[in-house]
Amino acid sequence: MKKKFVYLACAAAAALTLTACGGGNSKDAENDVVEIDVEALASDLLKTVTEDSLSQTSSDMLPSIYFYEEDTVEEAIAYTSSGTTSCEIAVVKSKDAANASKIEELFQTRVDNQAELYASYNAPEAERLENDAIIESAGAYTVLCVCDETDEAKDVLKKYGF
Repeated sequence: MKKKFVYLACAAAAALTLTACGGGNSKDAENDVVEIDVEALASDLLKTVTEDSLSQTSSDMLPSIYFYEEDTVEEAIAYTSSGTTSCEIAVVKSKDAANASKIEELFQTRVDNQAELYASYNAPEAERLENDAIIESAGAYTVLCVCDETDEAKDVLKKYGF
């Protein structure tokens, strides 16, 4: 009986130890292994823009629009408005996940600059930028989304792991 109790106690201790270690590593592994199809995400987010028709921006213009260093980004795609609305979508995959927070800051600078510009001639669009712009990162990916359907955009982002 004593032997059975010792085996049971050891088994329980081992199970608790493995469970405690596994939970943290699993979460960290999920955060480090984020892989997203940049074009698919941008396309899905594009469906949340209903009041305007956005055009894909030439990839060679993106560093000057979003102020990032070209050699820090692996892949990027953006759709922007002709200027009638503040809607835009940008998805950036950095070469290094540590750069994602820098891209977030640059996206915030873009939003602030656009809000200031729109405030001079289209106050509702400036308010949209100030209140509804979505800037999020997951792993090496950073997204800027200014759209008509922010709840739908947030659902799309959740689907992709943001």
